[in-house]
Amino acid sequence: MTLADAYNYGVYFLSANGVEEAEFKSLCLSCHCVGIKNSEYAFHKNDSVVMRSFADMLWRLKSGEPLQYIIGKWDFYDSEFFVGEGVLIPRPETEELTALVIEAARKMNIPVVFDLCAGSGCIGISVAKAVKDATVYCVEKSTDAMEYLKKNSRGFSNVININADIYDPPRLSQADIIVSNPPYIKTSEMNLLQNEVKKEPAEALDGGDDGLDFYRCIAEKWKDKIKDGGLLFLEIGNEQGREVTDILKENGFKDPLLINDMYGNNRIIKTQK
Repeated sequence: MTLADAYNYGVYFLSANGVEEAEFKSLCLSCHCVGIKNSEYAFHKNDSVVMRSFADMLWRLKSGEPLQYIIGKWDFYDSEFFVGEGVLIPRPETEELTALVIEAARKMNIPVVFDLCAGSGCIGISVAKAVKDATVYCVEKSTDAMEYLKKNSRGFSNVININADIYDPPRLSQADIIVSNPPYIKTSEMNLLQNEVKKEPAEALDGGDDGLDFYRCIAEKWKDKIKDGGLLFLEIGNEQGREVTDILKENGFKDPLLINDMYGNNRIIKTQK
């Protein structure tokens, strides 16, 4: 079977089984089978594909397993990150948060950055890669996610991984910037998530009864970990802007700024100690 045959069959199979974005997902899987980027498909249409391997991935996708887990890695910002069961999948909106942190860090002299609820490390490692003189501490509680964090951060001497619960902050010197994409889904809404999202770790999604537990924790327990004048960047749910802003103001943070994502939704809050 050629790559083109595999792609066409994948589109047919996924469409027939009601899988959304059949064309894109078939392209990702077929190209993964022959070890090329999606953009290289046109030049490899006649390459051979092992049908059994490709068919197995199609069935895994049909069963609801996330595409990113099947492939085992995913693009984020300007790098590729290993992902799999037990770690949150990087998302495009979070790239916008990362870009803002990088912009701020580049204006600082030898900045110290904390990435809380780091997961795969996509935010913190991207900052460390872009800002060579930064020291980035990636704090993650999950032992499963830590395995991906360690794997992704290999080769980065300016990344320090810490296996810790943000509710019990480890002893660290103060940071110039704290950034976090914490869990922010309401517990009552967890069962309403798409099937693929339900395959991701609940502890990386569930933000408590009102979805705000982790914002309260960060505002209360991590404020003293930020230098005077230092910055805090948070990703939020698109209906949480006012509530998270109130939490930050109640804890003495200055002038929280709401920033929209590429879709026009409130997605990021930038504030200062």
